[in-house]
Amino acid sequence: MEMVGTVAGVGSEIAPDLICGDRVRVAASLRLDFACHPPTGQTILAASHQEPPLKVVRAFAVEDGAALVHLHNVSGGLLGGDRLELAVNVGAHAQVQVTTTGATRIYRPRAEASAALQSNEIYVGEGGLLEYLPDAVIPFAGARFSQRTSIRLAEGAGLFWWEILAPGREARGEIFEYASVELKTDLVAGGRLVAAERSRLEPQKRGLAAVGRLGAYRTWASFYVCRVGVEAAEWLEIEKELRGILGLLGRREDALWGVSTLAGHGLIVRCAAKRGRAVLAGLHAVWSAAKWTLYGRAAVVPRKVN
Repeated sequence: MEMVGTVAGVGSEIAPDLICGDRVRVAASLRLDFACHPPTGQTILAASHQEPPLKVVRAFAVEDGAALVHLHNVSGGLLGGDRLELAVNVGAHAQVQVTTTGATRIYRPRAEASAALQSNEIYVGEGGLLEYLPDAVIPFAGARFSQRTSIRLAEGAGLFWWEILAPGREARGEIFEYASVELKTDLVAGGRLVAAERSRLEPQKRGLAAVGRLGAYRTWASFYVCRVGVEAAEWLEIEKELRGILGLLGRREDALWGVSTLAGHGLIVRCAAKRGRAVLAGLHAVWSAAKWTLYGRAAVVPRKVN
């Protein structure tokens, strides 16, 4: 696994080498614009632009005033050469939950196909909140997947954003048999770049089960917790609180957990687990504690739809 901690710029542009010389199998986009409805304080899906196979059926009202949407990929997964773009704009003081209807499956591509590409452009306006709580990404044997994510948070904006990467179809014995997974994330909070991640996993070239990489652990996750304007001293206290929670989770010996403050306005939680089911329970525990501390409200687990 190759990791780079800083970059000079911010963006999630599509690298030409990912699509040149290969017909794009699917080029689709989904744009969602949310706004806070002043008379009621309820967040609504104000506008959307949808191109199949990406789809959102409707926005559901959550009891705390947020809007919940489920991301659908009606094709069932991503194939080599697919290029999908997601743009989410959370307006001032709007509250949004985004989840998926199931795991994101990355299928084995044809030999001549480029990597499947997912591009995410996220903006949370002043005083807004986005909770992005998807199911895991499952790369099948031979799969090649690249994801670019750019997140921008305005003053007072909040973010709970997790991502889970499975080792493959474990029930079929596919463990780290995918060709490559590349994840690039830039997080800008209050006009400042506070996190820049560059990860590339190539299990056939560099075995992930080796000591010094994942070892005995198979599933891993990242969880960003942010609120622009919270002072650094308070983030250190939140880190201390979450470290205590993660210490209890670590006693189960099926997962390793860690937490660290960012350069500003937030922190990141990491997990490496022997079994996927250990990840979600831990993420929920961290999310619940952090949301109560930052917002004085309980975390509402999004209901699923088919």
